[in-house]
Formats: sequence, C-alpha cells, structure tokens
Amino acid sequence: MYRTHTCGELRIGNIGQEVVLSGWVQKNRDLGAMTFIDLRDRYGITQLAFNIETNKELTEKARKIGREYVIQIKGFVVERYSKNSKIPTGDVEIDVKELTILNKSEVPPFTIEDNTDGGEEILMKYRYLDLRRNFLQQALMLRYKMAIEVRNYMDKEGFIDIETPFLIKSTPEGARDYVVPSRVHQGSFYALPQSPQTFKQLLMIAGFDRYYQIVKCFRDEDLRADRQPEFTQIDCEMSFVEQEDVIKTFEGLTKHLFKVFKNIEFKGDIKKMPYSEAIEKYGSDKPDLRFGVEINELTQFAKGKDFKVFEESEYIGGICLKNISDTFTRKSIDNITEFVKKPQIGATGLVWVRYNSDGTLKSSIDKFYNTDDLKKWAGVFNAQPNDIIFIVSGQKNKSLKILGELRLELARQLKLYKENDFAPLWVVDFPLLEWDDETKRFYAMHHPFTSPKNEDIELLETNPAKVRANAYDFVVNGVELGGGSIRIHDSDLQQKMFKLLGFTEEQANEQFGFLMNAFKYGAPPHGGIAFGFDRMVAIFNNSESIKDVIAFPKNNSAKDVMIESPSNISDEQLQELGLKVNLNQ
Repeated sequence: MYRTHTCGELRIGNIGQEVVLSGWVQKNRDLGAMTFIDLRDRYGITQLAFNIETNKELTEKARKIGREYVIQIKGFVVERYSKNSKIPTGDVEIDVKELTILNKSEVPPFTIEDNTDGGEEILMKYRYLDLRRNFLQQALMLRYKMAIEVRNYMDKEGFIDIETPFLIKSTPEGARDYVVPSRVHQGSFYALPQSPQTFKQLLMIAGFDRYYQIVKCFRDEDLRADRQPEFTQIDCEMSFVEQEDVIKTFEGLTKHLFKVFKNIEFKGDIKKMPYSEAIEKYGSDKPDLRFGVEINELTQFAKGKDFKVFEESEYIGGICLKNISDTFTRKSIDNITEFVKKPQIGATGLVWVRYNSDGTLKSSIDKFYNTDDLKKWAGVFNAQPNDIIFIVSGQKNKSLKILGELRLELARQLKLYKENDFAPLWVVDFPLLEWDDETKRFYAMHHPFTSPKNEDIELLETNPAKVRANAYDFVVNGVELGGGSIRIHDSDLQQKMFKLLGFTEEQANEQFGFLMNAFKYGAPPHGGIAFGFDRMVAIFNNSESIKDVIAFPKNNSAKDVMIESPSNISDEQLQELGLKVNLNQ
C-alpha cells in the first residue's frame, strides 16, 4: 500500500509503530549528520529523519530530493528531540528505513507556502500548484463542509434539491448573458443562466413547495473581488409564504452556519433596516454595521453663508470620527481628500472641521463660517473635543454614495472593527423600480417578477417611483450575501409590471410567454431567496476575495490563464455552427 497513515495523523500515541507515508516534499534540510524532510499531504505535515551514521546510502539519497518530489517512506514513529508546537504532528517524527521516489518535480515557480513569493498572475497560471498551499486547501475544505451543512439544514426544513437547465433562453433584463450557439438550430442561441429564477417559479406552480439548489450561475459583467463570471448560489423558493416566512427560514440557516463554523450565536431576530434608512445613514444599500460613523445631513445648517460650493448643492452631509483629531495629520486629510477624488468615488473635494482638544474649532472653510456656525454643525454630529468631521456636498444620491465609500475607507485605515466581528442585517423595503435618465425608462431594481408591496400597488398607475418592493437582502459586514423577494403570481399584475418596464405585449409574450401561460393554471403565492455561496464562504474564511474559496477562478479580465480560455475555435467548428468571426466591427 502507498500509505498506512496520512501526514497529519500521527501523535505521541503512535510511537513505536511502523508506518508508511506518501506525499510531497515541503522542505529538505541537510544538517550534516542528520537530514530532515517535511512531508506534506492535504491532512498535514510530518517530519522525516535520516541519520547518516546508521544509513549513509539512504541519507545521501534523501539529500538529493528536491521540493515537491512525490515520495513514499517506511519507518518507525519516534519522539522528536526538538518539538514543533505549531503543527499537530510536532511531537513525533519518522525514523526512515525505506525511501521510494514516486515522481520527480521541477523546481516550482513559487514557494508552496501560505506566505508565498508568487504574484497573482503566476499563481493563477499554476493554480494546481497554488492549491497545494495549506491556506487554500483549508478554504476549499471549509467550502465543502459548509455545503454539507446547507444541504442537511435544507433537508430538515423539507426542501427538495431539484436541478434546472443550464441551456436556457436569453433574457433582456439584468446583466449580459453568456450565449451558446446551437449547431442543430443554426442562427439560434442558448444562454447560460444568470439564475434559475423562472424555473424555480415554474416548480412552485408544479407543486414542489420547497425547492433549493446549490447551483452554478453565469453573468458576463465587470469583475471585482466579490464577482466572477461563473459563481455558485444557494437558490431557494417556497410556496404559500409571505416575506416574514422566507426571512425566518433563512435567518435560521445563517444562524446555524455561524454557530457551527464560527461558534457565534446571534440571539433574537436579526436587525431589519429599510432601504431608505440604509442610504441616508450609511450611503449604501449594504451597510457595514461593525462600527458606527453614521452620515448626518447638514444642508439646512450650511446654506446661506455665500460659500458657492454649498449654495449650489442639493445636499450637504458628513461623518464624524471620534477621538482622532489630535493624531489625524494634515497629510492624512490630504490622502483622504485624494481618495474621494478618485474617478470611481467621484467627489470634487472634501471639507473638514477639527474639534480641537482645547475646545476650539478649525475648518477648511473658516473664511465663510465662524465658530458659532461650526458649533451648530458639531451639535448635529454630537461631536466632542478631539473629533473630526468630513463633509461632502452635491447631488444627493451621489454625495451619499461618496460618504458611504469614505466611511468604509476610514474604518479600514483606522481599524474600527476586528477581523472576527460580524454584523448581519436584513435590508427591506427597496424601491420596486429605478429610473434611468439616459434611456428614459424604468428598470426593475431586482428583477421583473418581484412583487410590489400590497399597499403600494395602486401607486403603479400614479407614482411608480414610490412603489416599494416586497424584497429583502441579507447583508453581513457590508457584503450582500443574499437577496430575494415575494414574486408576482397574478398574470394581470405581471403584465402591468412588464408594461412599466417598457415591454410591449408582444415582447413580453416572446420573452416570458411560457411563464405567463403557467400563471393561468393556478400559480400559488410564492417567494424565495438566493445566497451567494462563494461570498458566504469567503466571509466565513475571512477572505477579501472569493477567488480564495473557488478552486479554479478566473482573473480580473475573466480569463483562465492556466488553461488559456476563452480561446479561438477552429474554422470547422465555426462552419458546423453556421458562424463567422468578424473582429473589425
């Protein structure tokens, strides 16, 4: 046999046993009379010992073995003279009697250690080597164990795992689709699903009142730390439910996962926050509540003093940081100002007010505002000596977004939260629709099947912008982990929704006729939610990027540099599909 034990298994109780181990060489240390090899597999590391005085030939063979060689050894478990408390096997080592090289290895392009010397591009190119690192192996083990816990929880709650198709019809709403040409039906295309949304609604009509999948989805959109072109979500749907039923069920799931994997128990109901409050206080529909620093409006206190920037602004608001004015240097203020002026943030400048420890106030616009004015501002923020206030003005929504980004950046810089702090909440009462000035039409903030709140349905005719959605997002530490809604199950209301979104009756029937027809045959009230499984695992793994918890992710250009995809296909394949490639248009 190749092994009797794994490299993470042996302990003091195994001393005296003859064992066989196989794995990869992590390190090889020649100390003269003794040579030591750290042998690694996914279970851990065991130290191998070779003594030149007792077996010169074997020791010389061991000295020639390079990093990442695959070897097999036979020997006896002995107690280590110099113990290593940092690894579980650190009390023992193997006195090696036999050594077999199973496969040689070239010198890897980077060190296979948690703190590797490889850059991101080379790590992605040799991902199969990168995945040998303990950090990533533990991340994928966590992902696997979380998937088991999700399945067990959903099973106990009466949900059925049902697969839905990957080759579906392209839809015009949401992100761009990945399309797949049909060979049989030339000139026609499948789309890869952005979510199983319509299929899970059809399953509710079919009578499967509790459905879920841990399912792969696809979106052709710009990438960032929490996005990939292909991603995994926990997709769920329930019949005969209202919003609170869905929230209660999946709040239970998240609490269960936090208890199992973080030993954190959240007592009582998780906080609910209306969308409007999230935007006004935190500048985001996914606020990070691990720290305070709420946004306050100053518009009524700051106008009327001939400061042109404020006079021409729709909105003036700011945030107050406590107990930092004495240590927050002018250079620090300049750096923060440059941060908000970055194109992706969008501010033209930043106003500051220092509340000095001696009780005096100093601002960047003292020319326009006296001490009494600044004291009024301080009162709005409940500011005290040694606090500092940062102020942004302009169009309201843009200013709130800038303040939200500034709030997060300052929290990161000043370490206003700890790594293992978790602050979950539900964001509710989203607008059903959002207006786009460029196209002069409404778009669904979530998707076209989201139901309006019953009390707002009459506003669809008179004031669509004021209609609230029967929708809810689950947010943890400023990351949207899940989102869902109660769905429209009435065909007349669904037609009205399509009309508001600019669909003609013909367009609606062409895109969603199959669903509208299904509504005619007794569609139950239903709703659901989808959790981003990659994001969820990343949060539990304390990872900043979901790449850390995906075995083979794409890079920031949506490329797999390891297998070199996307790639060209042959002329023969193009001909079979009835396609021609024209890169000049």
